Order: sequence, then C-alpha cells, then structure tokens
Amino acid sequence: MAKGLTKRQQEILDFVLEYVEGEGYPPSIREIGTRFEIGSLRGVTVHLDALERKGYISRSNTPRSIKLTHPKYTPGNSKVAMLPLVGSIAAGAPVLAEEDKEAMIPVPSDMVRNVDGAFLLRVKGDSMVGDGIMPRDLVVIRPQKTFHQSDVMAVRVGDEATIKRIHKSSGKVSLVSSNPAYEPFEVDPRETEVIGKVVGLFRDYEGMSF
Repeated sequence: MAKGLTKRQQEILDFVLEYVEGEGYPPSIREIGTRFEIGSLRGVTVHLDALERKGYISRSNTPRSIKLTHPKYTPGNSKVAMLPLVGSIAAGAPVLAEEDKEAMIPVPSDMVRNVDGAFLLRVKGDSMVGDGIMPRDLVVIRPQKTFHQSDVMAVRVGDEATIKRIHKSSGKVSLVSSNPAYEPFEVDPRETEVIGKVVGLFRDYEGMSF
C-alpha cells in the first residue's frame, strides 16, 4: 500500500490505473462507484479528492477527467493522449466556436496517432444525428484545410462554426446536414474556412454534464 493512503484509496487508485491501461482512458465516477459498490457520486469523489490532495491524481470538472500524476502510477505506455476541449460547435444552426481551452480530456492515442494539434469540440444541435453525432457529444477534430466530397468537417462561416458534410460543385460550396429536418445551405467560399475533419466521437451515456 502506498504511504499515506487508506485501503479503499489504494484500491481505487489501482482500479484507475488498470482501467487506463486496459481501455486507454480513465473510468467515470459512476464506474468507480459501481466497481466498489459505493452508492453515491459524493462517496466516490471523497476518495478522489483525497487522492488528488495526496498528489496521486488530478481532475477537472468533466467526465473521465482523472489523470494519474504520481510517477509510480503512470501507465507504462502512452495509450492516452490529452486533448484540449476548446468550446462548442453547432450541429444545427451555426454558433460561435469559443477558442478558450476549457479542459484537457483523455482520448485513446491511436485515434490521433501522428496528428498534430488535434482538439475536441462539444456538439450543440441535432442536424447531424443521421451520422450518429448527437447533442452534447464531444467530437475529435483533426486540423486540416482540405477535404473530400461529403467529408464530415468542422467549418467556420464568418465568425460562426458548425459541423456539416461539405459538397463542392462548380465553384459553389454547400453545407449539408444528415437530419432531413435541415435543408442544405450554400456558403460563400471567400467567407468559409475549413477547420478540420471529424475523426472521433465521445458520448456520456450517464447523463453527466460536460
């Protein structure tokens, strides 16, 4: 047992390490509670708070934000990449994509292998539900300026940003939803910037707030 840890704190720390090494990302608070039959989220966070105070982990106010910080408990290989969550992006009518980094989120490193500058955006709206992109999902963006026809891309139009499929024909650019409730709309290429391609997605099935 690590010095200064209770038996339960040690068990939770070991579980977090095993989970990260096995899955490539940390467990949620609910998963820890289920594993140790702790009936409330607060009951779990008491132990996590203690581990954080003692320097074994760090956390932010987002799901799966546990990061092992003690050298003895760092995973032996780099299965996790920490990507910045930089705001929200619309999957409906475009909204401003905030450029402020809100948190660092762990994702499987295989998802962004050899990718520089990848980041996460939170989805708002339901225009891409046909592609399985739901409101509140976190999408992984690979920065790039080029695209193939119908790629799902993060696109900035003026001062706003959205996720859509891009169609280009005869010099015209249209952004197309995968929800039939939304009509395609044409944009001015001179005022449109491709931010990057959607290469991954994370969903919180437990209804926790991002």
